Amino acid sequence: MSDDRAVAGGHTVPGDRVAAGGHAVPGRRPGWRARARRRLAARRAATSEVQAVESGTVQAVPEARGGMFRSLRNHNYRLFALGGVVSNVGTWMQRTAQDWLVLDLTHGSAAALGLTTALQFLPTLLLGLWGGMLADRYPKRPLLVVAQSLMGVLALTMGVLTVTGSAQVWHVYLMALVLGLIACVEVPTRQSFVVEMVGRKDLPNAIALNASSFNLARVVGPALAGVLIHALGGTGPIFLINALSFAGVLGGLMLMRASELTAPEPVPRAKGQLREGLRYVMERPELLMPILLIAFVSMFSQSFSMSIALMARQVFTAGASSFGLASSMFAIGALAGALMAARRARPSRRLLVGGALSFGLFQIATGLAPWYPLYLLLLVPTGVAMVSVNTAANAGVQLAASPEMRGRVMGIYMLVFTGGAPIGAPLLGWISELGGPRAGTVMGGALTVIGVGVAIMLTKAIGRRSHATVRGVAAATAGAR
Repeated sequence: MSDDRAVAGGHTVPGDRVAAGGHAVPGRRPGWRARARRRLAARRAATSEVQAVESGTVQAVPEARGGMFRSLRNHNYRLFALGGVVSNVGTWMQRTAQDWLVLDLTHGSAAALGLTTALQFLPTLLLGLWGGMLADRYPKRPLLVVAQSLMGVLALTMGVLTVTGSAQVWHVYLMALVLGLIACVEVPTRQSFVVEMVGRKDLPNAIALNASSFNLARVVGPALAGVLIHALGGTGPIFLINALSFAGVLGGLMLMRASELTAPEPVPRAKGQLREGLRYVMERPELLMPILLIAFVSMFSQSFSMSIALMARQVFTAGASSFGLASSMFAIGALAGALMAARRARPSRRLLVGGALSFGLFQIATGLAPWYPLYLLLLVPTGVAMVSVNTAANAGVQLAASPEMRGRVMGIYMLVFTGGAPIGAPLLGWISELGGPRAGTVMGGALTVIGVGVAIMLTKAIGRRSHATVRGVAAATAGAR
């Protein structure tokens, strides 16, 4: 059977013969003219739509009405969101306990803390694209059940080791690495599962509510963990509480109504699916711009909790409860940013770029704060800026991706979103070891601002190259008629 079938939107499935860079080679197979015309038409249609959306003359998705919490009217999403709140609180409690445990076991080593963060995100850097491919190939709800169950077992194991006094630093390193391996599949699957519950119209609202849930847990989790670490005399019980919290999200997944899910047909296994996903993103500025921007921003936003821990402990000499308060102040800002995003009908490029620049500048300001109360206040707008850029990028990418490509696109998105941490966390940890936590925090903000400019320039450069390729294909098609 011929492999030069077309999928929705005029994009070819794996099997087309391509040259270096993923572009069709004229004359190699029958039907290349038709494929070239389809790709040219799709490219022009996508460009016209993006220009219309950016100019305000048309909206890519009909504006949804019904208030800030409209997605919660959906039964399946309501279960998903409520279970997520419980699980996210436990996860942030564990994240705080994990950082504190590493500092205790290593006598305050910033490098060890950076290595732990790097190990947790390194698998995504190496295997994230395959995780997105699996999200396209298999039903998402069963994948999520398996992944969440494995995460719960890991939390239980680490809790037992810590409570019994057997925990060592390499145990924490190993747990972080295995969590990262599971996240390679779980994160793109969970992200692309949202649209199956609520549809495209309410997708931006659902993504913003997910961010609200995540950041509400970010407020409650670290503060609660700080109090419980002090009250219970250690971090072990926190891991056990997190293991129990996974019952919430697993229960929600099991109780969903399958008939109300709008799942696309699974993509059959075929050669070249990873290359197809990469080519799909590279040819579309509406996908490439937010992905490149997030690549630079997340390199340092993912390790910002490490900066908070170092600033609280080494600069302001705060205890565990005060460290939890600092994390919660940052999360209050993030929650406020997510709730503001829930009211927007669609994200904009101005919000995306402005949020990224603001996050970098506020990072610098927190690193220079002379007093702890001022540091706590500055963490609030820092959180607002970070979530504003994250929700705008996430919603924009999911809305621009076609259903059969969404898993792979989100795999690429999550690759850059979390994959920068193995670079950013050790770098900031090393700078903090040499020049102190203030130097590490300020440098992270400066590099974020520089990264915004680099992302914009790269998008324009790749866009010009892509347009030149399209014009070449159009000329070859016209000349062959």
